[in-house]
Amino acid sequence: MNEVTHRMVDTNGIRLHLAEQGAGPLVVLCHGFPESWYSWRHQLAALAAAGFHAVAPDMRGYGQSDRPQEIDSYTLFHLVGDMVGLLDALRAEQAVIVGHDWGAPVAWWSALLRPDRFRGVIGLSVPYLPRGSTRPTSIMPQDADAVFYQLYFQAPGEAEAEYERDVGHTLRSMLYSASGDAQPREGRDVGMVPRGGGWLTRMKSPATLPSWLSEADLAFYTSEFARTGFRGGLNWYRNIDRNWELSGAFAGARVKVPALYVVGDRDLVISFRGIKELIANLPTFVPELRGTVMLKGCGHWTQQERPTDVNAAILEFLQHL
Repeated sequence: MNEVTHRMVDTNGIRLHLAEQGAGPLVVLCHGFPESWYSWRHQLAALAAAGFHAVAPDMRGYGQSDRPQEIDSYTLFHLVGDMVGLLDALRAEQAVIVGHDWGAPVAWWSALLRPDRFRGVIGLSVPYLPRGSTRPTSIMPQDADAVFYQLYFQAPGEAEAEYERDVGHTLRSMLYSASGDAQPREGRDVGMVPRGGGWLTRMKSPATLPSWLSEADLAFYTSEFARTGFRGGLNWYRNIDRNWELSGAFAGARVKVPALYVVGDRDLVISFRGIKELIANLPTFVPELRGTVMLKGCGHWTQQERPTDVNAAILEFLQHL
């Protein structure tokens, strides 16, 4: 079987770096924060072996892909445009799109806006979030002692300074602390950042990495973010309100292509306010939802923590399309 290859493509006014493997129907894999194409290392080979062309880009702002300086170059509409342009660059009429973390909204909205190009969608960790009636940052939790992490990310430079002080420590702490191996956190402090402290103060850097993350894996992530910094990925968060403003015409819109949702039962995302209720009602917004897979003991890094289970779920979904 062929190995992973790499190339650059032009799409939507920028250049994206791709890792790809296999030949056949196209499956696009969109990573989240703070990751890269490498987070799909276990899926590329599995999809290729099953007869698919698996493509994992470094998303806009990450890795070897372009990192525009302007914050407003990272709206959800730019990101969906990148994926449509990616299909054009690959001369593919259609694809199934899979997204994890921030890549999940890209996947859901790609399927919502361009069902002619994306014939199926799989979201990992983050469910489809229908547009609400209120500006998102206005309802994020905060008090005298702490703010929700997405609010902490809004001020350019603040989170960058914390995370880039020691990139290896940052990634070791973030990847472990959000995994199913860490002590679960519950209650009102989930996702909260102490005012004047920084998010890493509530994370743990383990002496020994969990079995799903090797020192070589961590070294790859560290080398990438030591070179690029975190600004590109953080700029996605700085467009949360702008995405809401731009998506007014899509209030109430439903994702109408076949879909699958996969999440770990120890993922911090499902502890956020309203998410469990949203998951329970997901078929209302995604009428062709083929199922919700809940992975016991799995944290946020779904496809890395449970590659065998995630690969099986993806392949079963693809085979029934």
